[in-house]
Parts: sequence; C-alpha cells; structure tokens
Amino acid sequence: MFQLRWLWKNMEGSRRNYILALMLSVFCNALHIASPYFQSAIIDRYISNENAIQNLQNDTAGLWLLIAGMVGFTLIRTIFQYTCNMYYEKASQGMIYKVRTHLFRKIENQDMEFYDKYRTGDLMTRLTGDLDMVRHMVSWVIKGIVESIALFTASMVYFFTIDVPTALCILTITPVIFIITRLFSRKAGPMYRNVRDRQSALNTAAQENISGNRVVKAFAREEFEKKKFREKDEAYRDANVNAANVWLKYQPMIDIAAGSLGVILLVAGGMFIIERHLTMGQYVAISTLLWAVSMPMRNMGSYVNDLYRFMASASKIIEIYYAAPMIVDRNDSEETEEHLNGDIEFKNVYFSIDGKPILNNISFHIKPGETVAVMGATGSGKTSLINLIPRFYDADSGEVLVDGINVKMHKVNTLRKNISIATQDVLLYSDTIDSNIAFGNSSLEEAYVKKCAQLAAAHQFITQLPLQYDTIVGERGVGLSGGQKQRISLARALAVKPAVLILDDTTSAVDMETEAYIQESLSEKLDFPCTKIIIAQRISSAHNADKIIILDNGRVADIGTHDELIARGGYYKQIYDLQSGAETEAV
Repeated sequence: MFQLRWLWKNMEGSRRNYILALMLSVFCNALHIASPYFQSAIIDRYISNENAIQNLQNDTAGLWLLIAGMVGFTLIRTIFQYTCNMYYEKASQGMIYKVRTHLFRKIENQDMEFYDKYRTGDLMTRLTGDLDMVRHMVSWVIKGIVESIALFTASMVYFFTIDVPTALCILTITPVIFIITRLFSRKAGPMYRNVRDRQSALNTAAQENISGNRVVKAFAREEFEKKKFREKDEAYRDANVNAANVWLKYQPMIDIAAGSLGVILLVAGGMFIIERHLTMGQYVAISTLLWAVSMPMRNMGSYVNDLYRFMASASKIIEIYYAAPMIVDRNDSEETEEHLNGDIEFKNVYFSIDGKPILNNISFHIKPGETVAVMGATGSGKTSLINLIPRFYDADSGEVLVDGINVKMHKVNTLRKNISIATQDVLLYSDTIDSNIAFGNSSLEEAYVKKCAQLAAAHQFITQLPLQYDTIVGERGVGLSGGQKQRISLARALAVKPAVLILDDTTSAVDMETEAYIQESLSEKLDFPCTKIIIAQRISSAHNADKIIILDNGRVADIGTHDELIARGGYYKQIYDLQSGAETEAV
C-alpha cells in the first residue's frame, strides 16, 4: 500500500530506533512462553508427579531454580518491554515532528489558488487529527500487529513442541478468524473515508463560525448557525455510528471464534490427558498460554479497524505532502538587485480563473516613483490586476514586467520583498502593535516603527492605548476599529521600504481628514523611492495621482490624469459628480 511506503519514507532518521523497537517487541512477546514452560516443569515434577513428595524433598533447589527462572524472565521481559515502548515513542514523535514541519512548510509555500481550493478547517484537520492517526499507526497499530504475530507464532511453536495433535486442534480455528477479518476489511475502508470527510466538514464549520462570530452576532444568526453546525455534527456522528456498526457486526464473530479455543482445549486436552498422551503440566502450560493465541485473533479486527482509519487520514495528508506550487523560481530566472526600481508594465495581459475571463488585453506602463490609481466598478478586475504584480497568480498570456523583466523571470522571494500590499480586509496577529508593524522585518528599530506609524496616521491613537506600542491586539485585530487596523496595516507595509506599495482600498474606513494626511505623507514624507498603486473607490484617493486607470469588465476603459478624465467624461466623471454632489446641485 502506498500509504505504508510513504510512512516508511518519512521514518528516515528514526528507522534505526523503530527497527530496534520492532525487534524488541518480537523478543519480549516470545518470552511469554517462558512462564508456562517453568509452570509445566513445576507441575509435572513437584505437583502431579507420583513421586512429587520425594522430588520436593530431594530437589528443593531445583524448585527454587524454576521459580527464580519464572521471576527472572518476567523481570527481563518487563525491562525490555519498557525499553521497547520508549523506542517506539521516540521514533513516532520524531517522524510526526518531521511530517508536521514538512506539511506546514508545504502549506506556507503554496499558491493563492491552493488557498482558494482548501478550507482552513480542512487544513487544520490534516495538521492535527490526521497526524495523530498517523502517529497512532506507528506507535500502536504496527507495534500491536508485530506483537500479535510474534506472540501467536511463539505460542504455536511452543504448543507444537509440547504436543502436535493438541496444537493442530487449536490451529483449526485460525482460518475462520482470518475469513471474518477479511470480510470486515472490505466494508471498513469506505466507512472510515466518510468519517474523515465528515470530521473535516465539522471542523471547517466550527472554524468559520469562530472566525466570523461578529458577523453572526451582527445578523442575529446564532440559532441558524447552531442548527447548521448541529447538522454537520449529526452527519459526523452518523458516519461514526455506521463505521462502528460494521465493526460491531463482526467483532462478536471474532470473539466467539477466539473463545471457542477454550472449549477445543477442554475437550481435546481432556481426552489426551485421559489417554495419557498429555501430562497435566503440559495441559496447564497450554491452558495458561491459550490467551496468547486468542488475544491476537481478537485484536486483529481492531488493528484492521485502525489500519483503515490510518489509510483515510494518510491519504489526506499525502495529498498536501506532495502538493507542488505552480508559481516557483524558474531555473533560468535572472539574478536581480535586492532593491528594485519599481518600474511596472503590463503588455497585452489576459487572465482567467477556472476558465472565467477576468482581465482582457490589459496594457499600461508605470514609471518608477509614480503614483497610479486604479478605479472601476465592483468586479472589474482591480484586485486581480494587482495580484499579478507579486505573482500571487500568473497571467494566462501577455507579460507583466517589473524593471523591464517578466515577473516570471524574477526570483519570487526578491520580487515579493520589494512589493508591499495593504488591503481593506486587514489581518493582524495576536501580538503587540510593534510586532505587527515590524512583521516584514523583525529587526527594525523602535524609532523607525514609530516613524512608519506616524506616516500612516496611526501614532496618535497608538500612544493613547494603555501600553502604547506594546499593546497586545486580539486575534485579527479584535479591539481596534476598522480604520485603526487599516492604518497599522499601512504602517506595516511602509516599514519594509518597498519599491512598490500597493494600497487596495486601504483608507476606506478612515475619515477624510486622516486620508488627506496619509496621502500627504505618502507623496512628500517617504524617505525611500517608491512606486504607489492605489485601488480606490473615492475620488479623493485618486485625484492627485500621476495617472488614473479606469477598468471596465476586465478591460482598460481609460487612462489619464484627474483633469483629463473629467474633461473626457465617462465613468470617472460620473463618480466625481456623484461624490462631489454636482448632480444633486444641478437638480
């Protein structure tokens, strides 16, 4: 099975410990036959033997030696079992640490398209519950299977050395167990894949509701969301019940088959003792060790159960483990300077998502240091356009050039380090305001962090907070207003001194006076050269731009300055009249 090959591949670095643990498992379980062996010798020589009293009087040392052997081998087995368990734990934890680190690295390096496809709750399930199932497979299931095989084999070999007919009678029940287990395994696989999918859907529903709790409360939709979550929970419960019912259907059959071993031994063993084909000590030894044959048979169903759980979880992990991002450094990519100039050009760019056209034949040029505004109706392609510059997505055709070089020929890391984006929907981490602003460069001096906050009109409200820049913001910036979060986001974008600064409607939640202050700061107070691209809805955000690009249904409808676009009429003039109140005054 591919999942087991993948598991072995990821055991690299822990294989020596794991193989040693498996060998110790075999050795420890083989030692289980020691106690019955000594018991048999004690019974046949010192209890059931017709000369038992004389043997006890004449060979007391032999009795103590057999007792010491029982205690000694039990102690040795206990010590080795402890050592074995430690090696299993060390190997499984080492393997899981390696896989979890690899998975997180894979997720971090994925394209935006990957995040469009996978839900957060599903990814969290793969990083937690699915990985726990993989560790359970390594540290418990494989261990249990090896121990069961070793115990069963050692016991049957020992039984054959005692008495072949008795051993054959016991062995006759084995094929029945394997047939039942095989029937169970055919139905278990699909059931546990369904359980895994329902768990992922449940986690996603919980994650989305916790993240969006403010929206839920704002629309008073608590009862609706509770009902929706309950439906997911019921689906998960039903999937677990159905899977459990399959196991419960076959478990009694396995238990009955395993339990019948005692009846077989009682009948066959009793007859062989009567016929003096089997001694009392041998019968007691076999009876004492009979659990070592029945227990592996009983456990085999549970191990098959867990095996299919593992396969369902491992399949989901492997899907992410081998996922490869499409946007990566090309082998022939050019080595560019660490700091770019910020020259941007689109040449006949076409872009679509899932076959739906978004941008159609886009062409324009932005010189280094220019401020360019991009405007257009909702859905005109503004955000898609700016996503092509840092290569969050790749154009279907045409060229996006930065400093005269196609973005596909830039090193992705170098390109993105030179481009800062501040969006309308701000994500702040549960950390201090200082750390959030210095997110792009954690070595920034405190004075420069404050300077960036001043440029973004954030310094004043930050100094009014109880701990100022050391104030811990809640998850996603809970506790701050929309405008405050946007200003911190802008300060964070400025802190890395980007060659290109992209503002995606960043000042939508601030007042006009604050917006004017931010525009003045960006145009006159920056201490580094920077090309600025502003996605705007307000005329006030765009009128001072060197160039304004109007998008309409994914096409460039017009390009010009504020005065040029007003003179030509069209979309920009309509928005200007609407926002300035000119139309109302005319009426």
